[in-house]
Parts: sequence; structure tokens; C-alpha cells
Amino acid sequence: MTLNLHPAAAASLDKWHQMVAAQDLGALRAITHPDAVFRSPVAYKAYQSADAVVLAVSTAASVFTDFAYHREAATADGLSVVLEFSAKVGERSVKGIDFIRFDDDGQIVDFEVMMRPLNGVQAMAEEMGKRLGALLPAFKAS
Repeated sequence: MTLNLHPAAAASLDKWHQMVAAQDLGALRAITHPDAVFRSPVAYKAYQSADAVVLAVSTAASVFTDFAYHREAATADGLSVVLEFSAKVGERSVKGIDFIRFDDDGQIVDFEVMMRPLNGVQAMAEEMGKRLGALLPAFKAS
């Protein structure tokens, strides 16, 4: 299925998929707006800044094993995508969705993750806490 995306968003989404396939998110900052927001499945308040997005998403990617995208959809304006994924966190299987919104320049402005089941989310929260517990709170949006 071909998504009807804004050209700049399509180019950034293609880069995102290339990074995920290569298991190397080193170029994530290049497609992330400086004021981007990351919305975690385990925190009520969002984290704000490109640094927060890169830190959270890169760390999450290092926690997941057997990560794969399955389905994707786009909004009518062509600036947002929904990417369904599955992965493992330790021995726990998870399913989730990445909601990614781009601006007209193809920069990620909002990255939200939702996951299930609860025991998988709890395992993810525990591992993320071990790796980022002291770092992420500084990025909380007010």
C-alpha cells in the first residue's frame, strides 16, 4: 500500500525505515525538529526537545529485540503516520504503535508511542528507567 504523504514527510519516513532496518538511529537528529516532543507510553507528561526524542527513541530501540513494523497508515494531510509494530522486551512480547507527526520540512515534531500488554509495558518502563532514569526527567515539558 502506498501512503499519500507530503513529499518531505515521505522522505523522512523512508530515512526512518532505513535507520530501523540498519539498527542505527545515528541520523535521527537530522530528521527531528529542535522543539520536537516525545510522548512515552509510561509517562503522562511529554519530553520536549530533539535531544529528548533522540535519547528516548534510541534507547528504546536498544531495549527491543525482534522489532518489526507490520502496518502503516497516514492522515489525510499527509503529515502524520501510524506505524504498528511488534517486538520483545526481554522475554515479553509487545505490540505497539508509533504515531509520528512531521512538519512541512519533513522534520519530526511529535513522536508518540503506545504499547500493550501491561506486563510488556512494565518491563519496558523498568529497563528504560535503568538506562535513563537520571537523564529523561530534565526534558519533561511543562
